[in-house]
Amino acid sequence: MAPGDRADGTFRSTAVIVLAYGIAMGFLEAAVVVYLRAALGLDPSELVPVHDAAAFGAFEGVELARELATLIMIAAVGWLAGRGALERLAWTAVTFGAWDIVYYAALSIVVGWPSSITAWDILFLVPVPWVAPVWVPLVVSAALVAFGLAAARRLRAGRAIIVAPLRALAALAGGGLVVLSFLVDSNRVLAGDDSAWTGWPLFGAGMALATGAAATALQGSSGARAPGRARTEHGSGGRPSAGSPE
Repeated sequence: MAPGDRADGTFRSTAVIVLAYGIAMGFLEAAVVVYLRAALGLDPSELVPVHDAAAFGAFEGVELARELATLIMIAAVGWLAGRGALERLAWTAVTFGAWDIVYYAALSIVVGWPSSITAWDILFLVPVPWVAPVWVPLVVSAALVAFGLAAARRLRAGRAIIVAPLRALAALAGGGLVVLSFLVDSNRVLAGDDSAWTGWPLFGAGMALATGAAATALQGSSGARAPGRARTEHGSGGRPSAGSPE
């Protein structure tokens, strides 16, 4: 088998496993949310932030710990699936995106929520609750899956992804704007005001910056090999193989 075929094979098998994990984890989390709300005497089909006072009262510490545990699980899969820092980050993005998309899809199938992608949701609780319409995390998650898979495939083939300082700064700034867009309406939404989302300009700018940085990083020389490291080919007994430019 040629080295390129071997790399494609390992990428495909890893992608199937990582996506399967993300899908299973997304359904599991949706089921947990349904069971928790039923145990608290809340209607599982009414996952509206203002109705969650009981869940964020006595169980707020448990919920924070659950969110942290979820992130650790996602990062652990990315770490195990990848062969280097960037590839591990890519697989973590794929896992996160698949988990989040399936979470909303499973809730929609099981309890009929959200009834619309414009419904409000609480995304995270630290440092304050993050809120946004459901379509927003779906867009972010789809981008994470797409760019994560593209980056992982490129890296698994031994091609370089050059993270220049300007690209890294743009990606961080974009991510910061996206997070900020989730915080601007927190207080009013939790108080019961479900009027239009005001964070969309920040979200749009942040997504544009982050997407542009990721896209340009993936558009490097198609034959460039990752600098400073040799490829390890499967079936070579773990011996490094420099490979030849394609």
